[in-house]
Amino acid sequence: MRLLITGASGLLGLNLALEARNIHQVVGVDRCSLTGVPYEQVCADLLERDALDRVLDRVQPDWLIHCAALANLEACEADPRLARSLNTSLPGDLAVACKVRGVKMVYISTDAVFDGTAFDPYTEEDVPNPLSLYAKTKLQGEQAVLSAYPAAIVARVNFYGFSINGKRSIAEFFINNLRARERIKGFTDLTFNPTFVGHLADLLLHMLEKDLCGVYHAASAEVMSKFAFGVTLARRFGLDESLISPESVYRSGLIARRSNNLGLSVHKLVTALGKPVPEFSSGLDRFYTQFQQGYPQMIRSYQQV
Repeated sequence: MRLLITGASGLLGLNLALEARNIHQVVGVDRCSLTGVPYEQVCADLLERDALDRVLDRVQPDWLIHCAALANLEACEADPRLARSLNTSLPGDLAVACKVRGVKMVYISTDAVFDGTAFDPYTEEDVPNPLSLYAKTKLQGEQAVLSAYPAAIVARVNFYGFSINGKRSIAEFFINNLRARERIKGFTDLTFNPTFVGHLADLLLHMLEKDLCGVYHAASAEVMSKFAFGVTLARRFGLDESLISPESVYRSGLIARRSNNLGLSVHKLVTALGKPVPEFSSGLDRFYTQFQQGYPQMIRSYQQV
């Protein structure tokens, strides 16, 4: 299949492209911030007039995975217009363009569409109630995509991995600070399904192969606090876990509101795929193996100077 990936320099986009290129014809689109990647590139600003049609007509993909977004919660609060353009309007426009061309589309959403007040993991049937501007624009993006293109896939996710600048994932935050012997805080009251980005890439491709449609929670099955995630990561990497202090998000001073319990149920996806999702422990093992094999340095070499 010919696969077009937007946001190809982002944490998910780049890792997805590198994972998928072994079995699909991958084309990555971004704003010319990559060099030397082992797949086809298209340089474009998708917010520019006619850019979507121009890129789709040039690439003629079978599948499109829309990873481009303004994902930094604080940046969304600082620039609401850009957040709405990238997280809501652009996905809706892409859905219209993909439907017209018969291109199967995946929209990457977030677990943050929920308010975190539930005691049990959220299912796809639970009603979202986003708290931050980021989460609100992503939910509106879901609605725009499915309204325009009901056959599209919406994947709610929360993932970690190595990024091109080494600073985009929660795992990199813990590793960078612990290796520097810096004391850091781990939130005990924020829970999530930490999913290795390579496993998420595999799930997204399988969802497309199965021709799914609608909303799915694409994540590992385990739910844990961000403090517990940091401690587990420290132990796997042989770093000093005592440098991580348990802390409440309410004392953090962050501007954007965070939801507490963002555990996701993956029962619907497991049933649809006919197999279990990868376990957290196996994802952490793959992540550590990448670290040992120099993967972080390799992907940073793709950054345009």
